[in-house]
Amino acid sequence: MSSMNDTWSTPISFFNKVSKEFIFTLDAAALQSSALCSNWYGPDHPNEERRDAFTRDWHQDTGTGIIWLNPPYGKTIKEWMKKADEESKKGATVVCLVPSRTDTAWFHDYCIHHEVRYIRGRLKFGNAKNAAPFPSALIVMRKK
Repeated sequence: MSSMNDTWSTPISFFNKVSKEFIFTLDAAALQSSALCSNWYGPDHPNEERRDAFTRDWHQDTGTGIIWLNPPYGKTIKEWMKKADEESKKGATVVCLVPSRTDTAWFHDYCIHHEVRYIRGRLKFGNAKNAAPFPSALIVMRKK
């Protein structure tokens, strides 16, 4: 977990807390070792059709379910948030854990018109000993 790696594994205790409110049926950006739902997309998914989340219809793949998204935090985050926003416009509920980068274009383009929950303190991702060097936010995207 550094600037050399844009994958920040979801803190399980945080996910469990959020799961009490939302019943997640799809983890849209996972690895086989970190998937939090049995229904997931990721580059190492055993089913080749589920390796590229951008080609999938998340809303169709979940029906009325709720989608969890902890996207890679690097340069592709804009594309992830755009896809999540598009899926919410189709009727999906997408709950996104993202760095609270309120000065970025992607945050303004795809987050601020949804429900934004700022997280107090800093999360510890994966098996990290220390908290992240940035604040986080939970973006709840629902069709309006």
